[in-house]
Amino acid sequence: MRAVIVNEVRQGFYLDSVALMRVSRTIANLNGIDKAALMMGTPANRKIMKDAGLLDDVGASAAGGDLVIGIRAKDLKTAEQALLQSQAMLDQPAADAGSVSWRPKTLRSAFKSAPDANFALISVPGEFAVAEARKAISQGLHTMIFSDNIDLAEEASLKQEAREVGRLVMGPDCGTAIINGVPLAFANRVPRGGIGIIGASGTGTQEVCCLIAQYGSGISHAIGVGGRDLKSEVGGISTLMALDAMESDTSTSHIVLISKPPPADVAARVLDRIAKMDKPATVCFIGADELPMPANAKQVFSLKNAAQTACGMGNEFMNAKVPEIIDTVPARRKQIRGLFSGGTLCAEAQIIFRAAEEAVISNTPIPGVLSLGVAKSGNTLLDLGDDKYTQGNPHPMIDPSVRDDAIIEALKDDSVAVILADVVIGYGAHYDPAGHLAGTITTHQPTYGPLVITSVTGTDGDPQVRSVQMSKLEAVGILVAPTNADAASWALSAIRSKA
Repeated sequence: MRAVIVNEVRQGFYLDSVALMRVSRTIANLNGIDKAALMMGTPANRKIMKDAGLLDDVGASAAGGDLVIGIRAKDLKTAEQALLQSQAMLDQPAADAGSVSWRPKTLRSAFKSAPDANFALISVPGEFAVAEARKAISQGLHTMIFSDNIDLAEEASLKQEAREVGRLVMGPDCGTAIINGVPLAFANRVPRGGIGIIGASGTGTQEVCCLIAQYGSGISHAIGVGGRDLKSEVGGISTLMALDAMESDTSTSHIVLISKPPPADVAARVLDRIAKMDKPATVCFIGADELPMPANAKQVFSLKNAAQTACGMGNEFMNAKVPEIIDTVPARRKQIRGLFSGGTLCAEAQIIFRAAEEAVISNTPIPGVLSLGVAKSGNTLLDLGDDKYTQGNPHPMIDPSVRDDAIIEALKDDSVAVILADVVIGYGAHYDPAGHLAGTITTHQPTYGPLVITSVTGTDGDPQVRSVQMSKLEAVGILVAPTNADAASWALSAIRSKA
């Protein structure tokens, strides 16, 4: 029977992308539904829905400010019932709004209701985000842009304008921040302390924040700058302003900088700024070679080492003890399959493999690692939060089921010795990612199948509670390492014990 596609367009209707993803997930899980997505009708989103087989002529006519509901089902009746449920879910917040409190419909009216505010978080379709950010900056607000799909030249221009009036732009595509102890977007509840973090990486910032908490210290602020801030076109504008802010902040005594390797000119500019500071710094350019550091800075090469250095743990970078069960991997199994929701966690695992001189391939390779398109087999570390995998689907941190197929495939592959997977919790993340992973493994794990090794990025202060998440994994035989770096090291030990 041929699947039925149903679309509805709501003109001028906006809902946060995270909320839309949650509705999409609920509808997609209904019986008889093949796929579902709710997206703003921008050209990029309409293409995503078309490529996913979720767009008909009705949806194709949507404008950028419209919401498109796309449902593919086994028959028309099922599709129409799912459409009714999605409509009810979308209308619920509006129905409740009046009974809770007045909610401003524009940024300007919000500012009038809270004239002392100094910070705005922007989460609208990318083509509207710059305009909204400019409004926020004109009102004197520092601005965090959660939105992505913003032109690089627009980002540079916006940050230049904000710098002129002394306002910081965090993002675009800034997924994580903690300001004055308040977690924003994908962030974790961590203790206050003297370590300030500047991150061009969302999950990298989360891992370092949580490890610092694990090691008994705390965070003053974690400022996300967006993944492209250190590109030559932008020149590290927000990173340099964040360094200025951290230097003048009396609650910050040590600064950690996390980013992919920047171009040489931008790296030199940033390191020169650090050299002029009177505070120590830890620099973690994920995947970079060794660089000359200022006297007050130390370069580290993994997120774990960044957290340990910031906490004053010196050179105590010992790996956690490898569990004895590692030796039970069947000798015929030789490969590691890494299936990550966090891109920087995937990059850190690549660093561990590269340092151990173990061949590895990835869809998002760091320098010295082969691209998935070049090599087809071998140890494989995949970032399943990459755009290729999230087109028409929620991010795996929001909906862990989107990596189920990849996990099931790896479980059935006789060549796979270890499945390496991350679990990231905190605000904005799925309410029980460990429970979902545990259920997938117990349902599909064959007798004498691969080991599953993971780590949990988060704290016991998070809504999901890290210790509870760890217990759910351990209860079904999943090995839980104390850090993502340790998990990668354990995986290497498993295959090398059979060499």
